[in-house]
Amino acid sequence: MKAAVLHKIGEIPRYGYFPEPLPGNDETLIQVKAVTLENIDQMMAKGEHFARHQFLSELPAVVGIRGVGERSDGKLVGFSGMKPPYGSMAEKAVVPKESTILIPDGVDAETAVALPSTALTSLFPLKWGVKIKPGETVLINGATGVAGKLAVQIAKLLGAGRVIGTGRNEESLKRIRELGADTIVNLKQSEEELFTSFKKEVNKGIDIILDFLWGYPTETLIKALVPEEISLNKHRIQLVQIGEKSGSKLTLPANALRTSGLEVSGGTKGITPALIQEGTDLIWEWFKQDKLHMDIEIVPLQDIESVWNCSDFQGKRIVVTP
Repeated sequence: MKAAVLHKIGEIPRYGYFPEPLPGNDETLIQVKAVTLENIDQMMAKGEHFARHQFLSELPAVVGIRGVGERSDGKLVGFSGMKPPYGSMAEKAVVPKESTILIPDGVDAETAVALPSTALTSLFPLKWGVKIKPGETVLINGATGVAGKLAVQIAKLLGAGRVIGTGRNEESLKRIRELGADTIVNLKQSEEELFTSFKKEVNKGIDIILDFLWGYPTETLIKALVPEEISLNKHRIQLVQIGEKSGSKLTLPANALRTSGLEVSGGTKGITPALIQEGTDLIWEWFKQDKLHMDIEIVPLQDIESVWNCSDFQGKRIVVTP
């Protein structure tokens, strides 16, 4: 079969032949239809992800940890759980029968593979993590990316009173306004201008921050959260750390936690299989009601080498199709 094959850690996977997987007891053969190109795949191929040895324990190996495909009965399912050296970016995959989820009728494979996993990055922390309340203000740091655009829509659907989106691309900033952002902050400003812009929004009131960036933009935002005078009635601000597109590190001043009311948590805190299923069901309901919109760029598997180092394509989720 044809597949995206990684031969050495640190290299780019190459399109080529790989032995077909054979199903064993309690396993099923999947004809792969669509796989998203995700940051976790790229990080593991570089040897930078903590789970690299779990998924790439032997080389050469097929990359990709999840996908959507057809079972032998023709039903479209989401799948995961391949055993090394097999991954999802191939024409076929073998997975445990319990590692498949039926896709609702009327949903194509490309949407099915891209939408739920991306939307859950903001739905889960908003609904079950920080438990957003109607009317609260949500700042989405990195709203012009694929996940950020969905976060804008989901915050509004969950009752946010005001949504602030940050980003650098002018066209994408216009797009997030169309998707529901009330205010935008352009990250291309000078450091002083960016601090002032953040301070203006902080003074209006921010309740929740979904952070897809980390690094310099988040560091500047956190500095703007520090109050100018001591108060015993600190306003609680919950920052959820989700991504690190602008860097994996930042400087965190002690007073940012001591005096601002800032609380920091991770995006997957408290996540459970039951909540993943509940969230996925809600996402499909919104999708069927035309309340969620996602931009997708479909790329054939044979072009994997040319797109491998892309995190998205001009704000579109990259979906690889065999």
